[in-house]
Amino acid sequence: MHRLNKLAMNIALLIIILGGINMMYATKIYDFEMTAIDGKIVKLSDYKGKVVMIVNTASKCGFTKQYKDLQELYSKYEKDGFVILGFPANNFMNQEPGTNDDIQQFCQINFGVSFPMFEKISVKGNDIHPLYQYLTSKTTNPAHGGNISWNFSKFVISRDGVVIDRFSPATNPMSKKVIKSVEKALNQ
Repeated sequence: MHRLNKLAMNIALLIIILGGINMMYATKIYDFEMTAIDGKIVKLSDYKGKVVMIVNTASKCGFTKQYKDLQELYSKYEKDGFVILGFPANNFMNQEPGTNDDIQQFCQINFGVSFPMFEKISVKGNDIHPLYQYLTSKTTNPAHGGNISWNFSKFVISRDGVVIDRFSPATNPMSKKVIKSVEKALNQ
């Protein structure tokens, strides 16, 4: 039993170290591989040349209704090279307790979500995912870094993989300032 615990701890440590190395060398979001909500590995480099919005989501949050607006934004600009990547997270008051299957079903049934969704990750704390370490670090993202304050924080990424804007959870995805940011990025 002791041997199993030690092995599990060593594996966990290796994953943490590799994640840290991944973030250390990351210079753009394209340097990350993520797991889609259906379990498939997705290279974020597959989104090169697109304007990307990365959003941490939750299904039991006061902002959950933003899924509708995110879908509307995605539908409006998808043909122009815009994509939204949703990352469910359970970091705030247990507002995303479901499994990946539960989350996917909830999003499709209630909001018709068709933009890519990824497996549940952590967006803050000791177990923060390397992608969110990168997005929130003042070293790798000096202009838009800082801790995630709540569900539905939004990062806008340029066609060349650089974070160019960030919006608070309270900012509606269909607000004038978000649309202006997305359109500006699409026109560059």
